[in-house]
Amino acid sequence: MPTSASPARAPAPPPAARRPLRTERLLLRPVRGADLPAVTRLWTDPDVRRHLGGPVTEPVIRIRRRRIVGAPGFHAVIRAGDGVLLGLVTVEDGGRNGETEVSYQFLPEHWGHGYAREAVGAAVARALEGAPSVVAVTQEANHRSRRLLESVGLEHAESFVEWDAHQVLYRRRRDGRTA
Repeated sequence: MPTSASPARAPAPPPAARRPLRTERLLLRPVRGADLPAVTRLWTDPDVRRHLGGPVTEPVIRIRRRRIVGAPGFHAVIRAGDGVLLGLVTVEDGGRNGETEVSYQFLPEHWGHGYAREAVGAAVARALEGAPSVVAVTQEANHRSRRLLESVGLEHAESFVEWDAHQVLYRRRRDGRTA
């Protein structure tokens, strides 16, 4: 899922968002320099990027590598048992239309184990502690991502065309309303 956040311009998150987030199997923490090889794979893997506009070009990768380490809102998702980086979850305060936006991408070898659901669910729950709503956007054709968003309580709110593809926006409000 694309992220519109620019690590260099992202506003400072509230203190709770800066703390590492732990789940039963995972740790979500700021991106470190040692994470860059795996993060670069996320940006270049054709399977990961299938619904994200394709692999990122080398000049863009160089810029992103300089900006993502320690950037607010960007969380490396680490398997607690062995320290392996599984993916990224990004939480952007004031993202799409001023709402908090969550995006994510995971390496293909870690798909199908519930890690993304666990990480995204935890990130959404934490975001809702300080925001009235959370949104996420995915391509209409990305059925796995759509199921994940629904499984963590987000509901389809609107459909539109962006980046030359049909997109769907999902939303979850703190008060439980969908509209």
